[in-house]
Amino acid sequence: MQQPVLTERELSEFLDDVFPQVRGQFVVEELSSMRSRMRMPIAERHLRPGGTVSGPAMFALADVAFYAATLGMIGREPLTVTTNLNINFMRKPALADMIAEARILKLGRTLSVGDVTLWSDGKPDPVAHATCTYAIPPKSTG
Repeated sequence: MQQPVLTERELSEFLDDVFPQVRGQFVVEELSSMRSRMRMPIAERHLRPGGTVSGPAMFALADVAFYAATLGMIGREPLTVTTNLNINFMRKPALADMIAEARILKLGRTLSVGDVTLWSDGKPDPVAHATCTYAIPPKSTG
């Protein structure tokens, strides 16, 4: 089984470098073969009316978790981009950190395809599920 080419720390530092606008908003908890686990500490900016975590915040977590899983396997490729992300919101999240577990189902030369499940920390039932596809830039031959 292919192992990640980056460690959690290397990935975290890379994300801070290429996306300074979201520095500190996501925590890489685990990086393993074809998987990542991310945490989003919930703050006031993540809430919507009614006192729950907003859909856009959960969408962002799913997106960055799958990006992390993909980069973990292919290395530092900042131009790897989302080509599709579909999310289903299944239940109201608790006011707790959000946890995302991303899983790559197929990793090719040009595409990474998989899914992400989101939970409220400490709760057993998932609150959202996303399917994701990322485009991987071609390797430079020069």
